[in-house]
Parts: sequence; structure tokens; C-alpha cells
Amino acid sequence: MSFVTFVSGRYLRTRQKRAFISLITALSIAGVTVGVMALIVVIAVMAGFETDLKSRIMGIRPHLVVTPKQGRFTDYDQVLKKLESVGGIERASAYITTQVVLRTSARTAGAILKGIHAARGDIGIAGVDAGLLARPSAAKDAPRGSKPLPGIILGKELAANLGVIRGDTVYIISPRGMLSPAGHIPAMVKFQVVDRFESGMYEFDGTLSFVDLEQAQKMLRMPASVSGIEIRLEDMDRAKKISTALAPILGNGYTIEDWKQMNRNLFSALRLEKTVMFIILALIVLVAAFNIAGSLVMMVMEKRKDIAILKTMGATARSISRIFVIKGLMIGLVGTALGTSAGVVGCTLLKRYSFIQLPADVYYISALPVNLKPSDVLLIAFSALFICVAATIYPARQAAGIDPVEAIRHG
Repeated sequence: MSFVTFVSGRYLRTRQKRAFISLITALSIAGVTVGVMALIVVIAVMAGFETDLKSRIMGIRPHLVVTPKQGRFTDYDQVLKKLESVGGIERASAYITTQVVLRTSARTAGAILKGIHAARGDIGIAGVDAGLLARPSAAKDAPRGSKPLPGIILGKELAANLGVIRGDTVYIISPRGMLSPAGHIPAMVKFQVVDRFESGMYEFDGTLSFVDLEQAQKMLRMPASVSGIEIRLEDMDRAKKISTALAPILGNGYTIEDWKQMNRNLFSALRLEKTVMFIILALIVLVAAFNIAGSLVMMVMEKRKDIAILKTMGATARSISRIFVIKGLMIGLVGTALGTSAGVVGCTLLKRYSFIQLPADVYYISALPVNLKPSDVLLIAFSALFICVAATIYPARQAAGIDPVEAIRHG
């Protein structure tokens, strides 16, 4: 053990003449512990919210979308064949999306209609079979022998707003109708509700509906074109890399957007919120750092005679300075270690037992989600140690600047 480390340890372990200094040191350790623990728990919960929200959104929305820059998308079959040769793509399918009005005998509601290839498409929600759209059936109140109706899948909130359940019929009214001597007539087609889905996101559950791609093309009078091609990847985090690789394969006539570009506002807001929360909670550690600085200043005042003796024995100003820096670092290490341990244990208990419940009618989840990332833990620990070390600079300089002659004379 070096001279500097030995003296630092003795100053930390021995009881000072003034118990108030020991109390400040204990409070400093407690402050760092509480700050680090709070940071780890809050950041893990916010990361859990972000992960859960991402999984819900990306369950319905694609990872990549290919659309033409100009004109209608009529050569989508050729584009789909090109995509088959690209690695990392789990599934690619054409789709049509438009705004429509859904009407029943008593109610109407605006909705977003999405036409998907029912045989290859996947809504992305557990328990919902997109294949039901490809199996037309007669309405439950239709007379025997009537023509089967095409199917539609509605979001849970949208179905509740319309007051329909499985087997009921709805009319889809689209502005893309036809011209007649009386003027423009909107297209209106009758569909049967074959299922409903619940994603947990009101944005989807209250506005989204699915029909078969062929039925959407007929209703919108787009027999040989689609809105675009949606692509789901084996690893969504490789979206940017695969998007860059697709550009030369498809050519300049297409626009390729990844999920980060399509949801940039939402995820940017989440990252900003996480950063702001980190800064706010780091103030707890900063307050503890002020306590560390205060206790070291008072210790320098108390140990002036000891410092003078050490200097007369050959200790340099740099060595004296390092004694107090190391003591502050020891306080930070103890507080950070305790806080990190408490934070990790707290996150583990939250994740395993979910003892903090949330009202399901207010939030889209019923328990706090926790996603503890090692990188976040390391960042918090290093940030706390940096603040603690920064708090020792002024007291260490004060100690290094003590004149041994004056200290012994007035000691």
C-alpha cells in the first residue's frame, strides 16, 4: 500500500475529533447511495416503457416500407421478387392504406383501412389470424343462400365505438368512388366483422381496420397497384443497414423508410425524456458531492497540523492533494457500490414480482416494465464517481497549499 493510500484510509476510518465531520461523511455516502439507486431504478423503468412501447408499435407497423417516388406502385410483384434475394428479411408483402368511414345501422366512425395479403400477411398481434380475411362467409343475419361477404378485422375500441361484434356487418365508405350524371358517388361496400384485435395502443385500437388486399383493390379501384411494400426483418435493429443495402438493388425510383424514420418524433421524445430524467436525478448525487466537499474542507481545517508535519517529513504538495482526492473517491466508491447493488436488486424484484401495479384503464400496461441495461448501470456508476471526484478538487488544492511553518506556528 502506498503512502498516499494508507493516509487516506486512516483519515476515512479513524474517528475525527469533531463528530460532525463523521456525520457529514456518512450523509455523503448515504446521498450517493440514494442517488445512484434512484437513477438505476428510474432509468430501467423508462427503458422498460420504451422497449414495451416499441414492441407494441412494431408488432403492427413494419420495419421497412418501400414506396414509389412518383406515380402508382404497379410493379410491386417484381420488387417482391428482388427482395427475396436479400438476407435478413423475414417477410415482405404489398399493402394498401387509405382513410375511410365505417357505418352501421346506427353509428359511423372514421378509420384507417389497411389492405393486406391475407395468405402472407400478419397483423403482428397474438391471437389474431389474418387468414380469416381470405375466407368470406355469409353474415349471421343474412338469408340462406346469400352471397358470402368479405371479412374485416377491427380494433377493439373501433368495434366498441361502432357497437359491433364478430359476425356483424359494417359498410365501408370510401371517397374513391365513381362519377355519375348526379356527380361523384362514394364507393360503399358491405363487410362482415370476422375478428377484432387489441394492441394496447389506442392509436391503433381506435382507428385501424384490416381487409384482404384484393378486396381493397376492388373497392378503391386499384386493380393492379398498391400503396407500398412493408418488410419485416429478422432483427429490427439492422433496419438502417438493410435499408442502405436495398437502395442500389431497387434503384432510384423508390423511397425506403425504416421504423426509426417513421416514428422519429415518438422515439426522439422518449430519448429526450430519459436524458432529462437522468440530469434531474443526478442532482441528488450532486447534493451528496457538496457534502463530500464540505466534509473534506472541514477535515483540511482540522488536519492542518498533520499536513504540516507530513510536508516537513518530505511529502510533496501533490501527495497531500492526492490524499484528499482518494478519500473523496473512497466515499464515492462506497456510495456507488451500495447504490448500484440496491438499484439492481430493486429492479430485479420489480421485474420478477411486479408489486407496483398501474391502473389498466389509464395506462396501456398493468405493471411497471423494467429493462435493466448493463450500459446504463455503468454510465450511472461512472457519472457518480466523476461527480464525487470533482467535488474533491477544491479541498485537495486547499490542503496542498498549506504552509507548514504557519500551520505549526498557529497549530
